[in-house]
Amino acid sequence: MKAVRHLLALVALALAATTASAQFVKGNEAVKVVPDGTKRVETAPLPATGPIRSTKPCNADAGCNAGPWHMVETNEGLVECTEAYARPGTCRKSTYGTTKLSRLWVVKSGTNWLQCQFPDLGSKCVNMFARPPANLPFDAVQ
Repeated sequence: MKAVRHLLALVALALAATTASAQFVKGNEAVKVVPDGTKRVETAPLPATGPIRSTKPCNADAGCNAGPWHMVETNEGLVECTEAYARPGTCRKSTYGTTKLSRLWVVKSGTNWLQCQFPDLGSKCVNMFARPPANLPFDAVQ
């Protein structure tokens, strides 16, 4: 019985560590720590052309998001947004680890902005600015 309790405690610790470590994407080049120790974060730029430049964004609290939530690292930490560009009003505090939602992870790798299925560059990732259908992302409930 003591061994079972010990095993359950180890499993609980492992799950907590997994949840905590997935609060960012390892290798996300959008996040840089500068010499003074502060963190500087880039967000994906709007496309040079297209309807997104002239349409009103869906605010995070408006109930208009019909697709997956975009997990974006910002200077304020990890947030979930209605779009990959994290425009003002489109993001809210992350519920990752407490609420199951359809999600995509917005990551910079080199000069490319990617949408990844999981918080892992080894998961299914697509270039956000590729021509359709190559830019269609693979979301997952997580």
